Amino acid sequence: MKKIKLGLLPRIIAAILLGVVFGQFLSLPLVRVFVTFNAIFSQFLGFMIPLIIVGLVTPAIGDIGKGAGKLLLVTVAIAYLDTIFAGFLSYGTGSWLFPDMIAGAPKVGSVEKAAEIAPYFTITIPPMLDVMSSLVLSFVLGLCIAYSGLDTLRGFFSDFKEAIAATISKAIIPLLPLYIFGIFLNMTCSGQAYRILLVFAQIIVVIFILHILILVYQFLAAGAVVRRNPFRLLLNMLPAYFTALGTSSSAATIPVTLRQTIRNGVTEGIAGFVIPLCATIHMSGSAMKISACALTICLLEGLPHGPLLFMNFILMLGIMMVAGPGVPGGAIMAALAPLGSILGFDADQQALMIALYIAMDSFGTACNVTGDGAIALVMDRMFRRSAERATAG
Repeated sequence: MKKIKLGLLPRIIAAILLGVVFGQFLSLPLVRVFVTFNAIFSQFLGFMIPLIIVGLVTPAIGDIGKGAGKLLLVTVAIAYLDTIFAGFLSYGTGSWLFPDMIAGAPKVGSVEKAAEIAPYFTITIPPMLDVMSSLVLSFVLGLCIAYSGLDTLRGFFSDFKEAIAATISKAIIPLLPLYIFGIFLNMTCSGQAYRILLVFAQIIVVIFILHILILVYQFLAAGAVVRRNPFRLLLNMLPAYFTALGTSSSAATIPVTLRQTIRNGVTEGIAGFVIPLCATIHMSGSAMKISACALTICLLEGLPHGPLLFMNFILMLGIMMVAGPGVPGGAIMAALAPLGSILGFDADQQALMIALYIAMDSFGTACNVTGDGAIALVMDRMFRRSAERATAG
């Protein structure tokens, strides 16, 4: 018989539901078993975050620098600006709507109260670097690789990226459902899980509407630039949208995105350059989701969430998103660094972020790849003649 394999999303949902159910009757000694696991896993996660930054961001920055030219620079600039605009839109909408939604809801700080159930033992695993050191190191090494032709260093970090990706996919991701189960088990023991889930359900509805609005404004802008019907252009990209819904992978959707972009009239040369590049750097849907979920947790926790703080967070998030595609859970894993260093999220709050992000992962990916087609239209309008001259030459 064929082995049934559950994806990450069903496992996360099952972990949340089982945590809520078992929290109603599980005995204290058994709860302490999961508290012990969570204490150890949070230490491991804290150790891995700087290594994830160095392993994913360094080669990503190095790869973007290859073949640098005007088309590359303009594409990167537009993709980055659109990514952070989506984050600002999400923060602005959340600042307007979320406080009323969350009014009267208990704080996620109840997770910390539940953590007073002591683990049987703990293990301290200090990280090799702090977050800011790893960020600076990644930028320095990535730029050196990009502009100094350091092939040996490029090869080393290419292998290091594979090692980090394997650790994420083989160790962190498989254990996340158990970790999230333990968190919701604790939340249920403290009597807060039901209201927390109710708040998050409302936030998810807002995020779904926001991702549709982002696609509409992207294609309205692209349609204005190319002087064509934006809704017809968006309609032509729907196969890529639905493929991304099924795969939850920007990289796996590239062939379909590329085909539909060409059908929208973009020249093959520009489409072949812009679409794979944007699959790596254009993360508007992901930035929107992460910003909204982060603001929700800040409001629930009573953490600082002022405009200047979130501007800093979103600007850094737009850079960190470069490391996301191609690695299972890569976008939210890369975002753990600014979540911790800028917003002050602890391990439990980061785990809640992971659960929320994964619950909407496919919609964010679909928003990302569909928007790639809008950027390709703008690039085609700006650089078509240059591409045709280069092809003729």
